[in-house]
Amino acid sequence: MRKYLLLISLAVFSVDAFTKWLVKTTIPLENSIDVIPGFFRLTHLENKGAAFSMFGDSAGLWPNRVFALLALGAVVVIGILLWKRGQRMSRANVALALFIGGTLGNLYDRLMRGRVTDFLDFFVGSHHWPAFNVADSAIVVGVLLLISGIFQAHKDEALPTGQAPTP
Repeated sequence: MRKYLLLISLAVFSVDAFTKWLVKTTIPLENSIDVIPGFFRLTHLENKGAAFSMFGDSAGLWPNRVFALLALGAVVVIGILLWKRGQRMSRANVALALFIGGTLGNLYDRLMRGRVTDFLDFFVGSHHWPAFNVADSAIVVGVLLLISGIFQAHKDEALPTGQAPTP
């Protein structure tokens, strides 16, 4: 099963890299293409900070280096955990594979260019969600899968003895 989990991580990394390349080569920086007017557009942005551009305006290279080291550390720790658990396909293992693929996607940008390309831009009226990318999406889906697994485990523990959980 490890090879399938590796394929998930590689697919996320590849799709992320391809979509970022596509945006960088077709949409000028800070320009947009409306996809669903009033709701969704592709906007080419460069993020030097962390999630939601936190610390993006910080002087020097320290934020980029810190984020790169944290991401690399997370990939190593989660990779070891996934290697130990990787004999079966489970919700948690898929979540970890998504997390690794997404983290590597953003880490690659950060190491190669010093910034991460974001382009998925959702908004409704004056309410605007910060732009993100495929890697960010994979990380969020991975975290949601882990959280849903925790809630499912608690639900299963709360069942009376002898009662099977519902699928």
